[in-house]
This record gives sequence, C-alpha cells and structure tokens, in this order.
Amino acid sequence: MEVTMCRNLSKYALIFLFLALSGLIFLLRNIHTVENWNCHTISALYQLQSRIQSRFIPVGVPTFSHNHTFCPHLGQRPSPEDELEERYLLDSIAWPMPPSHSSPIALHQTSDPVHSLFAILPTKAGREWHVGDQLEVLVQMHDFQGHPKHYGGDFLLARLHSPEHKAGVAGMVLDHKNGFYSALFPLLWVGSAQVEITMVHSSEAVAVLRRLREERPDRVFFKSLFRLGFLSETTVCNMCLPPNQQPLCNYTDLHTGEPWYCYKPKMLSCDNRINHAKGGYLKHIITNKEALLFQSGVNIKVHIHASGTDRIDVLPSKTDKIDVESSSIKPEPIKLAPSGYYYKDSWRPLGGVTMRQFNESSAIIQCLKNKVIYMYGDSTIRQWFEYLVAFVPELKEFNLHSPKNVGPYMAVDSTHNILLKYRCHGPPIRFSTVMSSEMRYISNELDGLSGGPNTVVLLSIWAHFSTFPVEVYIRRLRHIRRSLVQLMDRAPGTLVVIRSANLQALDQEVSLFNSDWYSLQLNRVLRAMFKGLNVLQVDAWQMSIAHHLPHALHPPPAIVKNMIDMLLSYICPEKKKSRQK
Repeated sequence: MEVTMCRNLSKYALIFLFLALSGLIFLLRNIHTVENWNCHTISALYQLQSRIQSRFIPVGVPTFSHNHTFCPHLGQRPSPEDELEERYLLDSIAWPMPPSHSSPIALHQTSDPVHSLFAILPTKAGREWHVGDQLEVLVQMHDFQGHPKHYGGDFLLARLHSPEHKAGVAGMVLDHKNGFYSALFPLLWVGSAQVEITMVHSSEAVAVLRRLREERPDRVFFKSLFRLGFLSETTVCNMCLPPNQQPLCNYTDLHTGEPWYCYKPKMLSCDNRINHAKGGYLKHIITNKEALLFQSGVNIKVHIHASGTDRIDVLPSKTDKIDVESSSIKPEPIKLAPSGYYYKDSWRPLGGVTMRQFNESSAIIQCLKNKVIYMYGDSTIRQWFEYLVAFVPELKEFNLHSPKNVGPYMAVDSTHNILLKYRCHGPPIRFSTVMSSEMRYISNELDGLSGGPNTVVLLSIWAHFSTFPVEVYIRRLRHIRRSLVQLMDRAPGTLVVIRSANLQALDQEVSLFNSDWYSLQLNRVLRAMFKGLNVLQVDAWQMSIAHHLPHALHPPPAIVKNMIDMLLSYICPEKKKSRQK
C-alpha cells in the first residue's frame, strides 16, 4: 500500500512540475506583451496583494486632516517681502461673510434672486444719458420670504448689452454690505442698452465655498501609476497629503520648491512612478442643508428682475457735457475702466491698443512669420493652439504621439518659419493621464528659453487651482513672475501675454469645485501680481461676461476668435501712419 501511495505521489509531482514548467515557458514567451500592458491595467498579482492588505491600505480616497493651516505652508518658506505681498493680496480679495449663526441658516432666509429687484437710477439731468456718461443701477436683495437682506456677500454679475447692436460691456458691482449693491456701467454706444443683473451665488453659498477651499483641498484627488515589469500599483497623490497617515513619496520640485506627494506604493519604489492623472471628485462634502444653496434655476446664476424698466436709450456724446453722475448711496463718482466692450460682436479694447481683425489665415501667417510661440498652461490656452491649427492650414501639427487633450503639442509652418508649441503646466492638473516625464513647471520651462524679439510666450494658469487655498496660487504665480522677469531681463524683446480666467456654466457639482467665485478671486490675484510688469493680458473674464453667448469653461468660437484677434493685435500692432510733410 505504501508503495502504491509513493507511486501516486510521484505521478502527481511530475504533473505539477510539468504545469509549472509550462507556465514558466508561457510567461517567458509573452513577457514582452505583459510588460506592454496598458498603464492603467493592474496586474492580477497586485490585485490579490491589494485584497490581502486592504485592511491596512486606503483603497480609494485618503482621509484628510481638516486643518486649513496645513496646505498653504508646504514648500519653501516665503521671504518677509513675499509674506507681506501675500497678506496684501489676501486682504485685497477679502469677501464679506454673512453673520455667524449657532445653527445652519434655513434656505428661506438666504438670498433669493426672484424676490430681489434692481432699479435704474436717474441722473441729475433726469432720465437722459449720453455716450461717455455712467449708468448706475441699485440692487436690493431679498430672501425667499420676500424680506430684505441686511448684509452683503452675494456674488453678482452685471452686464449692459444691446442685442440690436450686438454690443455688451461688463459692469462693476459694489457691495454696500447692507443688502444693497450698486452696478456701474460706462455708456459706450449710441442706441438701446439693456441692464442684466445675475446672482451667481448667495452670500450663504459663498461662505460654504470659502470653507471648502480652506478645509478641503483634497476634494479633487489625483493618482499616479507605479510599474516595474508586470507589477503595477496605483496610489493617491496631491499637493496636500497628511504625512502622519502613510509613508509618502516626495516629488517636490528641486528648483521651485513646489510640493507634490504620492502615497508610497507597498511593493514598488517611488522611482517607479510613470504617470499622473486625475483621480476623481469627492462626494458628500456638504450637508443636505448646504446643498439647497446650490440649485440650478433657483440660486445658481439666476437673473434678477427690474422693478421698473431695464432699458435706456443712449444719446450721442455732448461736447459741453456737465457732470451727470449721481449716486444715492456712494456720492463720490467712481472711475470705470473696463478693459473693453463688444460692438457688432467684435471686441473693442479700451486700453490704448487698436484691435485688428484677422479674418484670413494669410493675415495670421504674415503676423506670425519668423515667430516661435510658446503656450504654457491649462486647456483654455490649449484651445488657442487648436484654434490656430484649425484656422491656418499652413500650420501642420507635428505628431508627437501625445495623449489627446493632454499634449505636448507642436505645429510648424516651415515655409514661413513659424513654430507653435503647447505644454500643460505642472501639478495640480486634472488631465486624464500625463506621463511623469512630461510634467513640467512653467517657471522651469521659462528658465530654459532664450527669448528675443521673435519669441512670444502665452500663459494661462487658473482652472486647476480653484480647490486649493489662495496661498497655493500666489506661490505658483510668484515663481512664474520671477522667471518672466529674468527672461525679459536677458531678452528684452520677448513678448509675454497672459490669458485671464473666464466664467463657465455652473451646476451644483461644478460650483463646489470650479465656481466662478473661485475664478474671480484667482483672477484678481493674477492681475495684481503682474501689474506694473511688461506683460500684456487678454481679459477673458470681461470678454465672457460682456458677450451674449452662454458661459463655458472653453468659450465658444466667437469669443475665442476675439481673443485670438486681441493676441495677434499685441504681436502685430497696427502701424501708425506717418504724417506727410
């Protein structure tokens, strides 16, 4: 019997040995295929290992310590001068908050655009307005029960427009912090003009957005894939990861000190990271009562109605005009300085630059001839690259085998010696997948440019910073500004143009992550930090407010065309006609 058992064991051992050898031969013959699996594929071995260790490893999103002082102070310590500037910038964007309550405020006590009203105020000369005058509108906010509000902080937009003339201009909104607001408009065209006041968010909603920005910078999370051979692992990454929960991989940029971290893989090295990607958006980050503050068609981007007429007729300018400005609340006249306005659907800048129309591809080619154009930033500047390549047939896109909508991209017109390049900015960036080797910080890229009179640098960086404390954005712009100053010092002829933020369509989810209120705050910081430098700006913010088309993260072609015309007018300004003697 023992002999029979030994024979059976020997037979089974031979079978197991044969299966093992067959598996090894199959693996060796297909190792190349295994190693080239898509970077998003997690190996079966790691899936098993993850299940075993799931009780020790956060599978999805890490818990975040809600400390609003934690995130902004990562990275290099700012100098005393930088700290002073940061304090000034934060004070300049301080927003009025509603009174504190011991319990959450009920919806019926919050601002309701339907019950709120605005009225056009008469001038000292009556109800007669001329081009060059200033129009003032008074807005009074009410709650859902019709009671007047007695504090400010609502986020309002103001626009004066004329469908007849396809004209529009953004207004300035002044918060009197007592439930009343003034909207001021310059009168820039003859004919009809209609006032439009929109409540983007109530003051109570803005308070929620501010709390999320300070306490939940993790509400958009990121991930990276680590891979070695057929073994792969994905971990959560972010600029602000608590160091006391798991071991971290530190990817802080050595030159700028910009922080970035990933949770360290359990089986692989930090050196095995191969890409960066958006992980997703956290859910359930506000209470049910707070969610009522973000209802499409109720209290997100809803128009406020006029108590009387919402239109005026503007007469031609008077040569001997008297002061016809008036204000019932703020008697001192306010000098309005919009960056421009639309007339006949064409943007007309007011900053001294003459807007040229580039309606033919040949005109764009002539303007960009012998130029190298570098575009750095988010998808809103990539939209400019895509517009130029689509509009100018001579610009041939060079296939760099880059992921769609990610880049880097390059287009060339060898006949006219034009080179157009786009590269996304460094993290945080919510693109699908970016290879780690392609993650570059704008300031480092600028430091590598030679510059010169045939070099154009275009920047747009705002949309991916809305979920972080403003200090994070200030630090990033400070590094970019320093590199720009150095670039223009060594190559004074370099042209630098910055594209500002723009408005976008909002619903509840978008509001919590990318609200126009976040963009407005970043936009104000951007303008202040580059003020006084030899840097030009395309005011996408006012261009999107003033236009009649709906707001969109990536503005429609009509607005983009005006942006490109503004850009090209900077690159190729209209030549002044010499006087004939």
